[in-house]
Amino acid sequence: MRTVGCLIFDGVRPFDYAVIGEVWGEQAELPGVPGFELRICGPDGARVRLGGGLERVPDFGLDALADCDLVVVPGVEQPDEPRDPAVHAALRAAHARGVTIASLCAGAFVLAEAGLLDGRTATTHWALADRLAERFPAVDVRPEVLFTGEGRLWTSAGVAAGIDLCLHLVRAAHGERAAASIARAMVTAPFRSGGQAQFIPSPVPEPTAADDDPLARVRTEVLAALDTPWTVRRMAVLALMSERTFARRFAAATGTTPLRWLLDQRILTAQRLLEDTDLPVDAVAVHCGFSSAVSLRPPFTARLGVPPREYRRTFRGACVDGRPAAARYPLVP
Repeated sequence: MRTVGCLIFDGVRPFDYAVIGEVWGEQAELPGVPGFELRICGPDGARVRLGGGLERVPDFGLDALADCDLVVVPGVEQPDEPRDPAVHAALRAAHARGVTIASLCAGAFVLAEAGLLDGRTATTHWALADRLAERFPAVDVRPEVLFTGEGRLWTSAGVAAGIDLCLHLVRAAHGERAAASIARAMVTAPFRSGGQAQFIPSPVPEPTAADDDPLARVRTEVLAALDTPWTVRRMAVLALMSERTFARRFAAATGTTPLRWLLDQRILTAQRLLEDTDLPVDAVAVHCGFSSAVSLRPPFTARLGVPPREYRRTFRGACVDGRPAAARYPLVP
C-alpha cells in the first residue's frame, strides 16, 4: 500500500485532510516506514473550497484514483449537501478496480451515496449515526465502534478515530513498527482500545466541584497500585457502592467494564515499561498485576499482535529525528 489518494472536494473538513497528509505524507525518514506517494485528487483539478474558508488546488484529477492502492475520503462539513456526481463515479470506478477505500468521520455519507456501503457495516461520528442509518437503511451502522471495515471498505468515527483508522491501515499493510513510528511523530497512541460509547453524552450527572467523584477516586487508586489483585467487589467497596451499582456507573462513565478498563491500563503500563525501562519482563508483569511473564503474554499478544519480548525488541530505543522517541502511554483515570 504505497500509493495513496486523498479525495478532496468542496466542503471537506480541513482536520481530516490534514490527518491524511500527516500519516501518508513525508514519513519515509521514520524507522520502518516505507516511502508513500500521496496524491491529492479532486474534480477536474479545480480549486476546492475546504471548510473554514481554506482552499486547495488538487494535484491530480479524479482519474488518478483508479491506480492507487488506497483512497481515503476525508469527513465533510455538511453530510447532507449534494456532491458532484463525478466524485461518486470515481469512487465506484476505483472500487471496481480493487482499490481499498476508507472514509473518515462523515465521509461515510459520501461512500454511502456512491452505493459502496449497501449491505456492509459502517460507522461515523456518534452524533451522525442515526442520520446515516435513516438515509441509508441498507447500511448496517455501528455507532459504538471507533472504526470498522470488511476487506476493501473502511469507515471511521469522528475526529481522532480517523487517526486510529489511518494507523490501522498502515499497520495492516506495513506492520506494527511503521504504524508506531508514524504515531510517535504525531504524538498519539498507535492503538486505542474501546469505542465511541465513552464519548457519547451520558445521562449520569457530572460531579460538581463540591462533590467528590468516587469513580475517579477508584481509578486513581487502582492506577497507583496495579499490582494489587483488584476485583469488581474490591473496587466497589472502595467506591462505597454495591457491585451492581458500581459496575453500571463505571460503564456509563467510561464506556467499558471495570475489569476491561483494568486490563487496558495494565497492558498500557506494560508497554511503557517495556519501552522505557530495563526491567526484566517478569518484573514488568508483576508490577502491572500479572503473576509472571507467562500470564502477561496471552493478553498482551492478543491486544498488540506481538508478545512482550518481541515488542521490546521492536520498540525499545527507537528514534525520531535522532532523538529517543519511546511512546508515552498516559494512564488516564
